[in-house]
Amino acid sequence: MRERVHVREVGLRDGIQMVKTMLSTARKLGWCEATAAAGIRDIEVTSFVPAKVVPQFSDAEEVARGALALGGFTASALVPNLKGAERAFAIGLPLVNYVLSASEAHNLANVRRTTDESIADFARIVAARDAHPGPRIALGAGIATAFGCTISGAVAEARVVAIAEHLAAAGADEIIVADTVGYADPRQVGRLLGKVVAAVGRLPVACHFHDTRGLGLANVVAALDAGVRRFDASLAGLGGCPFAPGATGNINTEDTVYMLEQLGFDTGADVEALVALRREVESWLPGERFSGAIARAGLPKTYRARLDAAA
Repeated sequence: MRERVHVREVGLRDGIQMVKTMLSTARKLGWCEATAAAGIRDIEVTSFVPAKVVPQFSDAEEVARGALALGGFTASALVPNLKGAERAFAIGLPLVNYVLSASEAHNLANVRRTTDESIADFARIVAARDAHPGPRIALGAGIATAFGCTISGAVAEARVVAIAEHLAAAGADEIIVADTVGYADPRQVGRLLGKVVAAVGRLPVACHFHDTRGLGLANVVAALDAGVRRFDASLAGLGGCPFAPGATGNINTEDTVYMLEQLGFDTGADVEALVALRREVESWLPGERFSGAIARAGLPKTYRARLDAAA
């Protein structure tokens, strides 16, 4: 059997947080349903941030409840603080992802607190989770700007590793290392992820890459070599960071799945179904920038034969 690599779709969160078109709740849930039908079983469906900050997520509760009602996949949400986490806990999402920035300047700009204050807030989130009735909720802990920052430049690897250790000790169920502004290169990825994986022991480590400078998929390969088997990706490469003007979005889900399957891993996803969904999403978001080689060139004729042979 082929080794499993988990791809989490973040288009409904990171992908649309900066788009001009406001999508209806029904359309977002249709996107969820089609993504799950294409074989993606992990979907970050929304973000519990103030609606005045990101109006696109003013329906976060409705989307989260609707996603849970759909079933068939693990629905998660991103939260920046305890208040957002409490909103997510109240819905009963099985996975909540918290994020802070390794860059002090980025953290101050993004959530108006120091990185150490955000680490302390995560401990409060863990305590709130542990006190919450019902099934246990898993907590992902994301480290943004782990490979560099558009505001302050370089970020010390030792600082990233120390943050990962703090979050793991506080009770994280997964550590997510993020190249928020697209600064990473494969050598840096291999070096840093090797250190993080070693530091957190058996705790799962995921990566969140952006393709800002064309190195997104190369960085995935470097992370694979370091032992990572979980990756965030966004349909059509949608997404970006408000503190990285002009930056392109996340690694493209279709291309990421294709590459992983070509490398012999099992993602469980249907690339052709993802491309069909992408075409639909493109029609919903006029004027947005989309990326991806598979949608442009199509799958090679040898692709299906290789998968059948691998099976």
